[in-house]
Amino acid sequence: MEHNYSLQPFNTFGIDVKAKHFASFSNITELQTALNEGPKEALLILGGGSNMLFTKDFDGLVLRNEIKGTSVVKETDSQVFVKAGAGEVWHTFVQHCIAQNWCGLENLSLIPGSVGASPMQNIGAYGVEIKDVFHELSAFHIESGAIHTFNKTQCQFGYRESVFKRALKNQYIITDVTFALAKNPDLKTSYGAIQQELDAKGIQNPSIRDISEAVIAIRQSKLPDPAVLGNAGSFFKNPVIDSSSFKVILANFPNVSHYVLNDNEVKLAAGWLIENAGLKGYRQGTCGVHEKQALVLVNYGGSKGQQILDLSTHIIQTIQAQFGVTLEREVNIIPSHESIL
Repeated sequence: MEHNYSLQPFNTFGIDVKAKHFASFSNITELQTALNEGPKEALLILGGGSNMLFTKDFDGLVLRNEIKGTSVVKETDSQVFVKAGAGEVWHTFVQHCIAQNWCGLENLSLIPGSVGASPMQNIGAYGVEIKDVFHELSAFHIESGAIHTFNKTQCQFGYRESVFKRALKNQYIITDVTFALAKNPDLKTSYGAIQQELDAKGIQNPSIRDISEAVIAIRQSKLPDPAVLGNAGSFFKNPVIDSSSFKVILANFPNVSHYVLNDNEVKLAAGWLIENAGLKGYRQGTCGVHEKQALVLVNYGGSKGQQILDLSTHIIQTIQAQFGVTLEREVNIIPSHESIL
């Protein structure tokens, strides 16, 4: 157990805050010991630290999930069920699956973070979400110490949501996740610029490796590397509005980027809204909106978490005033005394 421990290496924004107490665990026994012997204060479980913004020091216990391991637990003629420890690096796990020709995760390449965070957030990119390939997960119940298994229905997946961010928030620690991957690819190339990237490379019959490399190239062309420029990827969710509200926006902004979900709902591109509000590349002191991707807020060096939070508030207020749409933060904001798994 460490004390007054810097969390700067463990959050991709690179915010220099301290944990009052800190420890890591690589198995259930170590987790149980840390919980039993650690102080009975606010608890935060860290994975890759890629979807959080610290606004001040954490006045409690931070535990870093380092449970590793990947194994095949079941196989059928068409599928392979792969279990991975929650502490595995997500992109490393995706590349491992691609190397084995296990299909389904290729569109989710290069997303920062850990395996354990993937179902919590129902991470998604380029037409694929975790719920599309999810089988089940194991989670440690903090109060009882019991290990519970959750299937897809029990996880209650939504857009960047799961039961672990709502009804069961702060009650469980995800320890491993099992994915149902296909032996034969069902390639999804129509979303974003994947097809254009493949065409540019002259690839007519792509493999899942080709899809992964196309996604990586696209992400690297638009998104800053957190190791170079502190960020947490997409800071805001793409807002979903009703059809009547959309008609009003469309009348005023005919070229608004959107996707029709159903007869009653339309999803807008938050990045388009921010860019067309004139905020792409906007800067407030040591933080700002990335010059290539308006969805990404960046720490240019030495920024405080509160400064980035204030910047995000300014963006929300600007979009509300200009478009009548309320943006919602995708990134978890972590003040002192609050526990977020």
